[in-house]
Amino acid sequence: MKRFILYSDLKPEKVEDYVTIHRNAWPEILEIISASNIHNYSISVRGTQVFTYYEYTGDDYDADMAKMEEYPIMQKWWSFTKPCFLHHDEGKYYEDLDEVFYLK
Repeated sequence: MKRFILYSDLKPEKVEDYVTIHRNAWPEILEIISASNIHNYSISVRGTQVFTYYEYTGDDYDADMAKMEEYPIMQKWWSFTKPCFLHHDEGKYYEDLDEVFYLK
């Protein structure tokens, strides 16, 4: 298992949209995420800052992420979520954060 911790910034005028979209996540999206070996997925928002955590339990992360991108419903989902990000026009969404401490 690999843990991912990510950070991003939202456009100030899109924070509420982003939160609302995720509070009402589509069941099909949740199924695709789980089928892509992503578990214990959480998103937290503080002002315009977004912090994401998830655990990947598969064997080939790049292949699982590529397969996820192939779903038309995922593309539709991203058409709503990605424009909320501050650097959407540059195609930048998340930065990996370095985990400096973990207690199991």
